[in-house]
Amino acid sequence: MEMENALRAPARSRTTEKKRGGGAAPGQKRGGREAMELFFHLLFLLCGTVAVAFVLFISIYLIVSGLPAIREIGLADFLFGTTWAPTATTVEPSYGILPFILTSVYGTAGAVLIGVPIGLMTAIFLAKVAPPRAARVIKTAVELLAGIPSVVYGLVGMIVLVPAIRDLFGLSSGACLLAAIIVLAIMILPSIINVSETALRAVPQEYEEASLALGATEIETYFRVSLPAAGSGVATAVVLGVGRAIGEAMAIIMVAGNVANMPGLFTSVRFLTTAIASEMSYAAYGSLQRNALYSIGLVLFLFIMLINVLLNVFIKNKKED
Repeated sequence: MEMENALRAPARSRTTEKKRGGGAAPGQKRGGREAMELFFHLLFLLCGTVAVAFVLFISIYLIVSGLPAIREIGLADFLFGTTWAPTATTVEPSYGILPFILTSVYGTAGAVLIGVPIGLMTAIFLAKVAPPRAARVIKTAVELLAGIPSVVYGLVGMIVLVPAIRDLFGLSSGACLLAAIIVLAIMILPSIINVSETALRAVPQEYEEASLALGATEIETYFRVSLPAAGSGVATAVVLGVGRAIGEAMAIIMVAGNVANMPGLFTSVRFLTTAIASEMSYAAYGSLQRNALYSIGLVLFLFIMLINVLLNVFIKNKKED
């Protein structure tokens, strides 16, 4: 009997050790998961911090680089002056950027007035009306439109659109604000269509079914129920379109004429972005002209931030309503 107990004791001890060893494995796994969670939390925090740091760096750099020229020229003369002639030799150089500001405002507003209705109608068609095959074809075309480089838009506009405007309206040159507005309107279409379509598809089906049950037609339902329900998404699409339009340079410099005139629909004009792009390459380092171009960048940056803030406030109010 004592011999049997002596033989069973090591077996029981080995079983206990196995149970203890098996119980340690879940604890180790839990510790590994917690370490992995901590690592990804720190990684996400780092990525967010990097994004904020980039915005702060750009803001500080533009402020530091742009303020000296504004102080030297004068804020009123810089923002409200109507003549831009930084390389003038027979007269005193002028650094007024009001033509650039007004041109950017008119060009962006014109592109939005043309592009938003077309993009919104296309999004409604893709999300609610189009047969699946037609929707796939149009969706593919819109995605291809989004992938075309801006210089290609400018090249096609310069070869096709500018001569057409010249011949149609009997102008000496078709490179004008109207050509820039049309090119910008085409360029913002993909952003408006994609975001608006996604917002419309996210509207609960019950909303439309209830509207149809009350006797509304499908078109009435789309415009009076689905579109208001997707209002915040549509507003976001407009924000993206405005940002694309006001920040474009390469395509516009090829079709707008790039002349510092006060804006007119059939006048060759220069935008804020094209003013920087066209003169930065030959402006002498440390000169007032180069510093003034930095100041234009600061004005453009503040202008875009102001538009985004106003539109985001509008979106927030719409969501609360």
